[in-house]
Amino acid sequence: MPSVPQYQVRADHDAHGIVVYQAYPPAIADAALRAGRFVAPFSFGRMTWIKPSFLWLMHRSNWARKPGQERILGVRITRAGWEEALSRAVLTTSGPDALAGAAVHVQWDPERSARGAALNHYSIQVGIGRDLIRTFTDEWTTGITDLTPQVRKAAALLQGGQAAKARRLLPSERVYPLPAALEARLGRS
Repeated sequence: MPSVPQYQVRADHDAHGIVVYQAYPPAIADAALRAGRFVAPFSFGRMTWIKPSFLWLMHRSNWARKPGQERILGVRITRAGWEEALSRAVLTTSGPDALAGAAVHVQWDPERSARGAALNHYSIQVGIGRDLIRTFTDEWTTGITDLTPQVRKAAALLQGGQAAKARRLLPSERVYPLPAALEARLGRS
């Protein structure tokens, strides 16, 4: 089996957009789903982290069981928005001065298996700063889907020893082809 590159963006994407995942409490998720976009009580005054790795978010939210992260949303954003965010990103391993003025933060965390084990390659996490929040919510976001029922079903299957059935419920993620300049910016070259 070929090895996976250590730093590689993998995501559910097509020619027009990419799906990123976020976990929220019910009040934020319900309001966003009703409006079809992020609205209060979503905070427009702080950084929001988006993750193209579904399994990384499942690890982080404990399959939607962590308090304040009980609802899992699939947020479809434009490829142009995604790549603009990455073009403005500063790696979290940069110094505090570089991060202080950055509109977008990027960090690489170990990718996770369905059971939460750390894998030998990394998943990208993208923090959209407050100066870009409205652009993210109002211009880049093209759809929001409630994945919570699917997450709960997959978690129950995993707990019941039916990993193969659970995997069929997971979003399909494949390599996202980044332009070379973005690869270099993100510390992948």
